[in-house]
Amino acid sequence: MRTGVIVYVVGETPVAENLDIEAEVKRIEPETDRVEVVSGSVGQFEIGDAWWALTRKGMQRIICMIGEMNAAGGFQLKERTLRLCG
Repeated sequence: MRTGVIVYVVGETPVAENLDIEAEVKRIEPETDRVEVVSGSVGQFEIGDAWWALTRKGMQRIICMIGEMNAAGGFQLKERTLRLCG
């Protein structure tokens, strides 16, 4: 089963273009095939759009996680997952 992860980014600092969110996701979820980022500055703008993009790319299992940007521009992925229905 192919797995996709949606990372919903929260925090005051915008996401940098060169930030390797996919590597951080694969550290926590090693079986991840694709990653979509939802933020105001990079990637998708809504979780529904990211879900649709992953579904279109053949992902059967989709997980949503929270990533937090801090004031110094660092990124931390929370190990808690969100349940998506629909």
